[in-house]
Amino acid sequence: MKKFKITLGFQILIGLILGIIVGAIFYGNPTVETYLQPIGTMFINMIKMIVVPIIISTLILGVAGTGDLKKLGKLGGKTLIYFEVVTTIAIIVGLLSANIFKPGEGLDMSALSKGDIDQYIETTEELQSESHGILDIIANIVPSNVIQSMSEGDMLPIIFFSVLFGLGIAAIGEKGKPVLVFFEGVADAMFWVTNLIMKFAPFGVFALIGVSVSKFGLESLIPLGKLMILVYATMLFFIVVVLGGIAKLVGISIFQIIKLLKDELILAYSTSSSETVLPKVMQKMEKFGCPKDIASFVIPTGYSFNLDGSTLYQALAALFIAQIYGIDLSISEQITLVLVLMVTSKGIAGVPGVSFVVLLATLGTVGIPLEGLAFIAGIDRLLDMARTVVNVVGNALATVVMSKWEGRFVHKGVVETNYSSVEELSEIKTS
Repeated sequence: MKKFKITLGFQILIGLILGIIVGAIFYGNPTVETYLQPIGTMFINMIKMIVVPIIISTLILGVAGTGDLKKLGKLGGKTLIYFEVVTTIAIIVGLLSANIFKPGEGLDMSALSKGDIDQYIETTEELQSESHGILDIIANIVPSNVIQSMSEGDMLPIIFFSVLFGLGIAAIGEKGKPVLVFFEGVADAMFWVTNLIMKFAPFGVFALIGVSVSKFGLESLIPLGKLMILVYATMLFFIVVVLGGIAKLVGISIFQIIKLLKDELILAYSTSSSETVLPKVMQKMEKFGCPKDIASFVIPTGYSFNLDGSTLYQALAALFIAQIYGIDLSISEQITLVLVLMVTSKGIAGVPGVSFVVLLATLGTVGIPLEGLAFIAGIDRLLDMARTVVNVVGNALATVVMSKWEGRFVHKGVVETNYSSVEELSEIKTS
């Protein structure tokens, strides 16, 4: 008789439901945050701890295996073009959704509670005090101190360094083989650690969602129910129609990717963090048929340049705020909004509350009051959960598209990679 086993995804779902129940019961009770927040913080920190070593080791291995600067340059160029096209479509979809359904029209502002956005305003002012144009983003890709970039989790400089290091290993031939063996060991060990940390995921999700619900309460959702429903419906439309259409063009189904990443999508949704699933998504896309060097380059780069869910939400939220203030944006102002979002949404993925920060940096350019963001601050966590799922699916699909574009995709079907031991991983690699 086969032993019944609860899958990781189901465990995370149970943690999510229990967290909502506990948060709703103890709404407004600071004890919930006192005892649960450390558990959630510990889980997020454990994930952040392993992300940088995994990206560095897998990218170095992939690049050293390719060893062709020209090929890598072509891949980088194609990837950035694809990212720009898809994120622009996401912005347009967000604007169309807000224009058609008008979620902010007729909303009584006096019935809405305001959240605290001071921390986002401070972050925005810090970023605006530094230059943040396209040329500055490109210049900041080159790290002056790679150790500092690693400690800050600054993804683009880490990728730049890893690519050059991998090319260097390939260039020195036999002398580089011991270094490759070392990084292969690092990658295997870190994936083992990833699987170990994932066993803690249901507790982390329970704590994080419990704290969030205890803070904003379920009744705060009612006045902004139309906005929430519209955001979720638009995100679903974008995944099924836009990303689904792109997937069909390259010969796969978007539902294959969703099935492949079902556990990771539940985790990303529950934690509102793409970072929590980055190692597993890279691992699964490689098992799905994408080459190691493409998966380890495209997915981390996508965290800075291909946040489809975030850009879609920013466009929709900007028009929502304009509508509750009775501001009618002209076509030219909406085009300005698209162009500004195309620039401001790039290269600041590591900034906390990135969507709010981007919106604060954008709204003023088309005359929308910045304080309007305070009206949606209370439900931003729930909206963030939806846009995180879209970000993850978008970057996973981008890996397949780039692999197909390079003519190097070898479809292997849906492969589960929840390995519980080094021995299991070794069996897979040698089979």
